[in-house]
Amino acid sequence: MTTLSTADVQHAHAVLSARALIRLITEIDDNGPIPPRALDRTLADVPAPHLRQSADRARVLGLVHVQPGAGLSLTESGEELADVYDAMARWARRHSYPRPVCDFTGRIQHTLALLAQPPLRPAPSGPERCADVAPASVEDGADFARLRPLVEEWLHSNPQVLGVADPEMAA
Repeated sequence: MTTLSTADVQHAHAVLSARALIRLITEIDDNGPIPPRALDRTLADVPAPHLRQSADRARVLGLVHVQPGAGLSLTESGEELADVYDAMARWARRHSYPRPVCDFTGRIQHTLALLAQPPLRPAPSGPERCADVAPASVEDGADFARLRPLVEEWLHSNPQVLGVADPEMAA
């Protein structure tokens, strides 16, 4: 398995951290398929244009498909992404990241942002300390160290995410 570049991980972060995409994937994972024409009603807290754009993007990425008679359903890749999102949210909740009170989507977005940063070097012992060196932080610990390979494994299995246009550029 080849190592992903920092640019690849940052691009994947931009795609996977879209609020509407997170809500769509986790809603279907938690509650099952979304019936035809019920998308706007099911996720009423997400602006309709963002929701439709995310549903289209999720189809292109192979995360969802329309299941006749049931509606919008997760593919195997979508189910695996939902598991990755759940693992990130559990880690963030356990560490009160980014703060003690934060919604599920925010925890995933902040954790993805943290994972998109290049791995930090250990702090030097002398006066050469600099701003890009991590102090003791939420990144310390074996449970955080398990998240990066989990995300990278999912990305290796789903390289189409790396080829999709950045949602910020498309908006």
